[in-house]
Amino acid sequence: MEFLHSSWLVMLLTLLSFCAMAYSLLCLAAAWSFLRQTSSEAAPRARDAPSLPVSILKPLKGCDPNMYESFRSHCIQDYPEFEIIFGVSAADDEAVPMVEKLIREFPQRQLKLVVCSRSLGANGKVSSLVQMLEHAQYGHVLINDSDIRVPPDYLRQVMQEFESPLDTDGDKASPRKRQTVGMVTCFYRAVAARSLWSRLEALGVAADFIPGALTARLIEGGVRFGLGSTLALDRTALAAIGGLEPLVDYLADDYELASRIVGAGYRVAVPRMVVETFLPDYDFTQYFRHQLRWGRTVRGSRPGGYMGLVITYGFLWSLLALLAAHGALWSWMLLIAVLTLRLLVLSVS
Repeated sequence: MEFLHSSWLVMLLTLLSFCAMAYSLLCLAAAWSFLRQTSSEAAPRARDAPSLPVSILKPLKGCDPNMYESFRSHCIQDYPEFEIIFGVSAADDEAVPMVEKLIREFPQRQLKLVVCSRSLGANGKVSSLVQMLEHAQYGHVLINDSDIRVPPDYLRQVMQEFESPLDTDGDKASPRKRQTVGMVTCFYRAVAARSLWSRLEALGVAADFIPGALTARLIEGGVRFGLGSTLALDRTALAAIGGLEPLVDYLADDYELASRIVGAGYRVAVPRMVVETFLPDYDFTQYFRHQLRWGRTVRGSRPGGYMGLVITYGFLWSLLALLAAHGALWSWMLLIAVLTLRLLVLSVS
C-alpha cells in the first residue's frame, strides 16, 4: 500500500514538473513573439518624429532608493515638449525637498509641485492623480512611479506608439481595421540593493513576473494590463472610461485602468524599451510583506491566473519528485531539464 501511495505521489510530482516545463516553453515562445514584433516595428518608427506633447504625473509619498537620480532622468529627455507634475498628499512629505531641488536645477523645464490634500478614496495614489490631472495641460498624460529611472529617449519611444495604429494581430492595418492606441505601458528591470531579499525580489521580477506578463500577452492576443513603471494615456481614451475617479477604491489601479481602456475599444501598446526600478534594501519582513501584497493584487485582478501559478514552480516539483523517486536517474534528468528551461527563460527576460 505504501508503494502504491508513493507511486501516485511520484506520478503527480512528475506531471507537475512537465506542466512547468511546458509553461517555460510557452514563456520562450511569448518572448520570441514580442521581440519579433517589436523588431519589425522599430525600423519604420525610427523615421517618425513624434511631437505629441505630454504631461508626466508622478505621485509621491516618502523617499525611494536613488529617487533624485530617477527624477533627473525624466528632466534630461530628448523630447520637444513635456511637463512634469509631482504630487504629494501633504506639504511636509519628505519628497518635497527633492522636488524643490530639482526645480532649482532645471529652471528651463516645466516642473510643478501639487499638494493633493483631498482624500477621494481608499487608494491614496489614485486620489492624488485625480487632483494632479487637473493641472495637466496636454492631451496625453504619462504616469509612473517615483523609483523609475528612464533612458534619454524614453518619451520618444513611448509617445511614438500613439502614432502607429496596428490591427489586433499586431500587423500594419488598413485604415478601416485600425485600432487606436489608448495606453502605452513598459516592462521594467529591477535593480537590487545589497540585501539577499532585495536580490531575490529582483530575480523574481526577471524570472517570474516578466515571463508571466509576456505569456499573458501571447495567450490573450494583446496586452490587457498596465504596469506602474509606465502608464501613458490618451486623454480621449481616459475620458471614455470616466477618468481616474472610478479607480479610487481599487488596489490594482494600473491593471484596472488598462482593462477598462481595452474594454472601451482601445489597444494597449508595449515598446521594447525597458526602464529600471530601484529596490529598497529589504529585510525578510519587508520582502515578505511586499510579496504578499503582490500575491493579493494578482488574486484580486486575475483569480484564474493566480490559481495557475501552481504549475510555475517547476524547481520545487522536480526536486520533490527526485526525493520521492529516491534519486532515480530519470528524476535527476527531469530536474536538470526543468532548471535548463528556467535558465533559458531568465536569459531572455
